[in-house]
Amino acid sequence: MAAPPPSKPSYTNRALVFIATGFGSGYLPKAPGTFGSLVGLLIAWPLLALPLPPYLLATAACCALGVVAAGVAERRFGVKDPGAIVIDEIAGILVTLIAVTPTLPHLLLGFALFRLFDITKPFPCRWAERRLGGGLGVMADDILAGIYAAAALHLTLYLSGW
Repeated sequence: MAAPPPSKPSYTNRALVFIATGFGSGYLPKAPGTFGSLVGLLIAWPLLALPLPPYLLATAACCALGVVAAGVAERRFGVKDPGAIVIDEIAGILVTLIAVTPTLPHLLLGFALFRLFDITKPFPCRWAERRLGGGLGVMADDILAGIYAAAALHLTLYLSGW
């Protein structure tokens, strides 16, 4: 008897994979993390017009949704933390830009600092990436990189008077 055909993913799972891939930006063949971070900038820019509490709520919601979406996408792709999942970069950018005035120089500096910390993965970013599993493991290192980038961004802006 032949095995039954694989089940078609539910609409919910397909929507979560679409979110996890940064609305498809994670499928770009080169530098999906950079493009996912750019999507994060596009999302953050209008959100930064909000007062801080709603911005923090939106950032927390993105992080929580990211854990779920990344977990579903990771299972769907059958690979641990595949490059196509970029919701972690989107969340990391949102964390980086907490309480930042949304000027182009601030956004670009935040983007550059986030990419720096996301790529270099200082402690505990690399530890979190290796030790935590599922969607939490996908998201944690980028959220931590976002915290590092936010601290560096705010310190730079404070010291420069920018």
